Order: sequence, then structure tokens, then C-alpha cells
Amino acid sequence: MTSQLEDILAKVHRGELTPAQACEALKHYPYQDLGFAKVDHHRELRRGFPEVVYGLGKSDDQIVRIAREIVKKGGNLLVTRIEHATFKKLKKTLPKVQYNTAAKAATLTQKKAAPGKGLIVVMTAGTSDVPVAEEAAVTCEMLGNAVARVYDVGVAGLHRLLGEYDTLRRARVLIVAAGMEGALPSVVAGLVAVPVVAVPTSVGYGASFKGVAALLAMLNSCPGGVAVVNIDNGFGAACLASLINHL
Repeated sequence: MTSQLEDILAKVHRGELTPAQACEALKHYPYQDLGFAKVDHHRELRRGFPEVVYGLGKSDDQIVRIAREIVKKGGNLLVTRIEHATFKKLKKTLPKVQYNTAAKAATLTQKKAAPGKGLIVVMTAGTSDVPVAEEAAVTCEMLGNAVARVYDVGVAGLHRLLGEYDTLRRARVLIVAAGMEGALPSVVAGLVAVPVVAVPTSVGYGASFKGVAALLAMLNSCPGGVAVVNIDNGFGAACLASLINHL
């Protein structure tokens, strides 16, 4: 791994590669093998955003070790789906790390991400959808986007949504999280001329099937311009919205 890097740097020094060509070559530079995980420090070069640690299913020690290596290499840190007890252990190693209780996400920013072109508006149908929306909002902010939050404006009281119309009109991309029947993204898409990223949530009574009903409703959305991510996938919605906002 080191010899490959030295070879690329030597070629730049000799004028055989331009800095841009060297950067392109480093997009595929090897990962750091921790035994239980392979940390991809060069994902930001390839994808435009660094590796994010999905906390669910990992031990506290594994999360701390991965996070420490990401921070050591100068990267920004985002750990999703962790409880406060795990965050406390993380903070002992990385004192500057912050925690968003609603999103259950830990963050540490060491450098500014490239700014997005406009505003991403993150919306929810109800307050119960806020945890998923907050995961999306935190991720968007980590990726360099300006974010506005518009929560609890579902179809049970559409006058609440219309009261936020000026904010909707300012958006370059919208992320809309909804459970139950999942109607809000379709309503929003009929009001705006920008992409809508719909996030079905697992909120709802029995026949909502833990988000499946909302997912199917969103996939059958009548207005054009609606993209749908997986159930409760606020992170995935944020990645898509951020990519659009950086175009």
C-alpha cells in the first residue's frame, strides 16, 4: 500500500502525473484493515462524502476504533443509529464529538465540506417521524448543505403545510418523511418544481405493516419527480439529496 502511494507521488514529482491525475489514481487507494472492519479513507475522493459508520449491530469497542481511525486521518465523523451509552464511550476517546438525541447520531466536524448549491428542506408528516428526519438533516449538514426543518405538517391538517409554502419554494431539494399512509410526499411534489426524496417511516398502526404501506404509496406517487428510499432510511435520503444539491 505504501509503495503504491510512493510511486504515485514520485510520478507527480517527475512531472509524469498532474495533481489531478494523481488524485484520480488515489480514488482507488487501498483501505485500512482493522481485522473486523476495512476503513475506506478515500471514499470522499470517489463519492464526494466520507465513510459513515452505521452503528447498529456493532459493538461499542468496534465503533470507537473505527471512529478513532477516521478522525486520526483528518476526516469528518458521522456515526448513525447509536444509543447515548455508546456515545458516552465514544466521547471519552474523542472529546469533541457531539450527539443528536433525536437522530441517535454522533458527529465530529474537522473540515468544512464543499457547500451545496441551495437549500435542502427536511419535512415530516408527524412528530413521530422526526427521528428519521433528524438523521437525514444531520447527514445533510455534515455533507455541507444548508438545511431547513419543517416538521408535523401532514395531511391530517393541510393548512399547516400551506403555512410553510414560502419555505418550500426556497428549496432546491426536499426530503419528506411520512408513516401511516405515506401521502405527504405526493402532496408536496404537486406544489414544487424541484426533486422530492420520499422516506417511508415505520410509524403507524397494524395495517401500515411497519412502513410497507407508506413505501408502496410513495412508489405509486402520482406527481413526477419523487424518488423513494428504503423504510426509515434518513441517511440514504440525505445522500441522494446532497448529491442533487451539489450538481
